[in-house]
Amino acid sequence: MEKFTTHTGIAVPLRRSNVDTDQIIPAVYLKRISRTGFEDALFAGWRSDPDFVLNQDAYREGSILVAGPDFGTGSSREHAVWALKDYGFRVVLAPKFADIFRGNAGKQGLVAGLVSQEDVTQLWKILEAEPGTRVTVSLEERSVTCGTFRCQFQIDDYVRWTLMEGLDDIAMTLRHEAGIAAHEAARPSFKPRTLPAKHLPKEEVRPARPVADPGVPGVR
Repeated sequence: MEKFTTHTGIAVPLRRSNVDTDQIIPAVYLKRISRTGFEDALFAGWRSDPDFVLNQDAYREGSILVAGPDFGTGSSREHAVWALKDYGFRVVLAPKFADIFRGNAGKQGLVAGLVSQEDVTQLWKILEAEPGTRVTVSLEERSVTCGTFRCQFQIDDYVRWTLMEGLDDIAMTLRHEAGIAAHEAARPSFKPRTLPAKHLPKEEVRPARPVADPGVPGVR
């Protein structure tokens, strides 16, 4: 996961509240079997409207989304975060997030910063008056700077640390790789073990008793 300390980019004003995961990425796109390439699915139900904010040239390259309260409600699908990241968003600012969405965001490297409704409203006014305005988000200082306007945002201390260190769950586990290896090496052989991925046993594993093969009649 890429480290995040400070990001400067075009901010997009999304004057909508209660944006749920179905609106972020419609369920029809969940049939895909990959976890990348969802940029076309982001807000797909709204992007058919030529007046939708992401269809305006000034906001097409946006990387900071400023939304209304209760962003990310609905299902627990990680696809909502994937779609935002695939489009190019690094930060979402809102007065309130669904807890599961906020958790998914932190694990995928997307900053979900809590900003007061007053500050969100002020940002909307600035961004709509001057489309394409660049905003700086500092995770180190927990601050949002837009020209002369500056405000603070809230984020969980642990999530902030993992984002700044660029650590997802797997990377966190691998920090203890030496200790895990030492523990496994000292584990008695008679105790159960988890086989490594794609492990092939040295010897053929035979069943304790013959079992009929339904695909080949008469073969046991």
